[in-house]
Amino acid sequence: MSVTSGTKRKEGGIAETIRVIFHALVIALVIRTFLFQPFNIPSGSMKATLLVGDYLFVSKYSYGFSQYSLPLSPPLFSGRIPDGFLPERGDVVVFRLPKDTSTDYIKRVIGLPGDQIQVIDGIVSINGVPVKHERASEFIETEEGAQNTPVKRWKDTLPNGVSFYTLDLVDNGFADNTQVYTVPAGHYFMMGDNRDNSTDSRFSQVGMVPFENIVGKAQMIFFSVYEGERAWQFWRWPVAVRWNRLFSIVR
Repeated sequence: MSVTSGTKRKEGGIAETIRVIFHALVIALVIRTFLFQPFNIPSGSMKATLLVGDYLFVSKYSYGFSQYSLPLSPPLFSGRIPDGFLPERGDVVVFRLPKDTSTDYIKRVIGLPGDQIQVIDGIVSINGVPVKHERASEFIETEEGAQNTPVKRWKDTLPNGVSFYTLDLVDNGFADNTQVYTVPAGHYFMMGDNRDNSTDSRFSQVGMVPFENIVGKAQMIFFSVYEGERAWQFWRWPVAVRWNRLFSIVR
């Protein structure tokens, strides 16, 4: 009798464990599909706002959902559901590259539909008005293997009052003087904060980004680790993890 009872308890325990795991997977899938999706930063195009090795949560609901909000991006519908939640200047967003929708990019929204954008001597002009562009303290790489070379840093303030820092690696760089770009209806003009090291809407490889291609808005850095082949060895975390960046808000 006790053997039978023990067996039933064991079988019941296994079934309960399976149910817990199944429910946990369903909850994780719902969260990733409709609320937050994790992304990591593989390049320095958004320095010093985002660093290589940052891991962040992107909210899927901020602008409504498009097909690119869903796993595997099934073409179940066009546009966004619900409609009416629009990106604002200065938002940091993840989007699908228009020419290759299997590739995710992360940049900052600079131009809205109908805007005219031009870069003159490294200063962004929106509808003929230069944005406020103030010199800030220099940015210095302090990470393992970095050359610790000071880089010019500027504080830009957009017309809606959003301020952020940009880097200027090269004086009179290749994209410091551009043509006038007119942003079509339903599209956005994106730029990286590391202005001389960012492939963005200034270049044909990216161009104007359709609203539908935006996956979501970058919200919070939940983990950050110095780049390097040994950075993920857990016994190096006391020195490899950027502890001061954990749970910081993306601005």
